[in-house]
Amino acid sequence: MTDRQIPIAINGKRILVAPGTTLAAAAVMAGEPCRTSVQGHPRAPLCAMGICMECRMTIDGVPHRRSCQVICTPGMEAVTE
Repeated sequence: MTDRQIPIAINGKRILVAPGTTLAAAAVMAGEPCRTSVQGHPRAPLCAMGICMECRMTIDGVPHRRSCQVICTPGMEAVTE
């Protein structure tokens, strides 16, 4: 780990991201879905500006947060909804 990388966890998978990375981008980089549709299909960020709600995740225990609007912080934990 370099001083410029931030450790986070998405669905238990530990990854390192650059400062300023949104959680939605980190989820895509980790190959993890942000949420699961009613039919059970994995969903990923769509609009990247907080309108579509496809990127909702439970972040640090708070459900239904828009991951495209959240910048990663050290130790952050996110779970697919």
